[in-house]
Amino acid sequence: MNYRIAVRALCEFTAKEGDLDLRFTPAPTAQEGIAGHKTVTSRRGVNYLCEVALAGSYSGLLVTGRADGYDPDLNLLEEIKTHRGDVSRIPQNHRLLHWAQAKVYGWLLCEMQELEEIDLAIVYFNVISQKETVFRERFGVETLRDFFELQCQRFLAWAKQEAAHRTARDGSLTALQFPHASFRQGQRQLAESVYRAARDGQTLMAQATTGIGKTLGTLFPQLKAFPEQQLDRLFFLTAKTPGRRLALDALSTLREQDPDMPLRVLEHVARDKACEYPDRACHGESCPLAQGFYDRLPIARSAALARRVLTQQVVREVALEHQVCPYYLSQELCRWADVVVCDYNYYFDMSALLYGLTVLNDWRVTLLVDEAHNLIDRARGMYTAELNQARFNDVRKLAPAGLKTALDRVGRHWNQLHRDQDADYQIYPGIADLFIAALQKAVSAITDHLTDQPTGNDGSLLRFYLDAMLFCRLAEAYGPHSLFDISRHPGNYKRTLSTLCVRNIVPAPFLAPRFAAAHSTTLFSATLSPQNYYADLLGLPQQSRWLNVQSPFAAEQLDVRIIANLSTRYRDREASLAPIARLMAEQFEGQRGNYLAFFSSYAYLEQVLDRFQRDYPDVPVWAQSRNMNETDRHAFLARFSAHSEGIGFAVLGGAFGEGIDLPGDRLIGAFIATLGLPQINPINEEIKARMQSMFGNGYEYAYLYPGMQKVVQAAGRVIRSTEDRGVVYLLDDRFGQANTRHLFPDWWRPVRQLIEIRPHASSRHEPEGRIDQLFP
Repeated sequence: MNYRIAVRALCEFTAKEGDLDLRFTPAPTAQEGIAGHKTVTSRRGVNYLCEVALAGSYSGLLVTGRADGYDPDLNLLEEIKTHRGDVSRIPQNHRLLHWAQAKVYGWLLCEMQELEEIDLAIVYFNVISQKETVFRERFGVETLRDFFELQCQRFLAWAKQEAAHRTARDGSLTALQFPHASFRQGQRQLAESVYRAARDGQTLMAQATTGIGKTLGTLFPQLKAFPEQQLDRLFFLTAKTPGRRLALDALSTLREQDPDMPLRVLEHVARDKACEYPDRACHGESCPLAQGFYDRLPIARSAALARRVLTQQVVREVALEHQVCPYYLSQELCRWADVVVCDYNYYFDMSALLYGLTVLNDWRVTLLVDEAHNLIDRARGMYTAELNQARFNDVRKLAPAGLKTALDRVGRHWNQLHRDQDADYQIYPGIADLFIAALQKAVSAITDHLTDQPTGNDGSLLRFYLDAMLFCRLAEAYGPHSLFDISRHPGNYKRTLSTLCVRNIVPAPFLAPRFAAAHSTTLFSATLSPQNYYADLLGLPQQSRWLNVQSPFAAEQLDVRIIANLSTRYRDREASLAPIARLMAEQFEGQRGNYLAFFSSYAYLEQVLDRFQRDYPDVPVWAQSRNMNETDRHAFLARFSAHSEGIGFAVLGGAFGEGIDLPGDRLIGAFIATLGLPQINPINEEIKARMQSMFGNGYEYAYLYPGMQKVVQAAGRVIRSTEDRGVVYLLDDRFGQANTRHLFPDWWRPVRQLIEIRPHASSRHEPEGRIDQLFP
């Protein structure tokens, strides 16, 4: 067996013990840590050696690392740790881990230089006071060798198990067969392209309509590429819970041909969904599942991995059986699972767990990004930060006296920012340097305060501190990819308050390094067109491949009807109500069944719904409402049964515009009464200007492409299989324009009907007359 591990990773695996303790205590930043190391080493003698590369082996296990410093004149090896605050508050289990690292480095150096003994020191350097606290001890070579071999023995059984697991896993994947007798139409084309991308280490954008089995058609070839490409991990990244479920179901289907398949699959969920004690703090004095966490982790980890299929429920069962925290057990399992199914943010967020593990361990990973059209908006949110002045003022009132000066300075600069602002909302050409400087000083002051007094602080202070750190971090990275804007709103006592926002509009600069860290990436969705729009905004590599998968559907399955003389523009909304209601009622009477009607806003939905219920009270209707919970959404979808009839009213781009499956008679048609264009407002107009400057397609990037993506997704609810038949009404004259029709899926073409709404003699409320009387 040949297995390589870093000194730090070895010691973290073998020498961690005690409680899980996530009480927030400010730690030095990476920059402070680097500067601290340099300060310490600069104080040493001229012969002092920094970053000493060391390596040693034991029974096929190669251990490597770099010792912080060695003074040959004193025969002293130092492990340098930067910190803030009183050194006595460094937990004992942290200290033991630091000594474990020093001892392993000590043995490696003794072996390399044939030393009989050596002095080891843990140097704790306070980045605020610049003071060193040194703990020093002399060790003989036999003691260090015994310690090193003990750590290796503890890990070696695991390493051998992992090596055997990988061999068995790759063997199983080599023999893996596609689970069905044949591929669906388009599915083979998709699978072959995904395999080639994984084989060649490339990025693939695959546009593939629902119905071809995209999830299975991407997972199968990625797994088949594992042995040949020596891949370490596969991350299946989703935007929503249904995507996780589809991935787990597809992996379960693959496992049916070999129930003993050694592939480890982990469903990693958010902390708030996994926490057993949401009212407790994450440390051993508060939560029983944090107490002794690292003492019980090894057995829990082994028990979990023996299960292989680690859904959220399985992880919870194992965690509770061994009395450890389910979420942090799942975090540990991310290190050892072959496939991790989770939300986008665990790889793409600024502090993403899986991205961090990939870089730290130099993993060779492959990514599957499900429903990738969602990644633009999700990533924009990840790299956007807000500060609310009302909450800031509450923090000022409760903050300790020692923070008053720093916070007051922030308040003065904040007030100055919006004092001369004419409009309630305004975008600025850059971020005010004086405000950011004041905010950074406040962050530093709060850091020092929390270091000295880590307990007993109001939660609002900590929340502001974290928000302010993110704001400062994004301000440092500010560029054409982001906006700085201020929204004014009334406060108490007739004062004007504001919200400051660093708003990301092009996530490409932040996402590009994450795509670059992966061996290969496949992004797939039913709406990834046009290619350049997604490639530009997501920061995909220049050589990315594009695939428009052949659809299994035929044009005759979907009757697409454009209403050529109807406007759903805001100014025409009132005039559109009666014609839309009449068209929906006539379609329903002509072909009874279940329909979805999509509108651009709740206000527009409610207007049409009121008119429809007044004019056609016998037609069953149900509607999406604001702030629907999961139970309400389930009840809405339950109305679409194989034997029901009626029209569900929904908001385009909302919970029912994508990601729902209503096959067969559960849904036979849809009415889409809008192009889904974002509202014209200062933000979107600035986005249009930036897009024009950066990419030359301002209107399309800011308005048309995001809107039509929602339309095509909504229309995609109607045809879910090759047996389905249905109708889609596109209710706006702009759908007939060439630049809009160009964005329709290929299999829709030709759109066979361009029809007009005409006055109907039997309409209950509309008199006979010319069409222009209805649309003045």
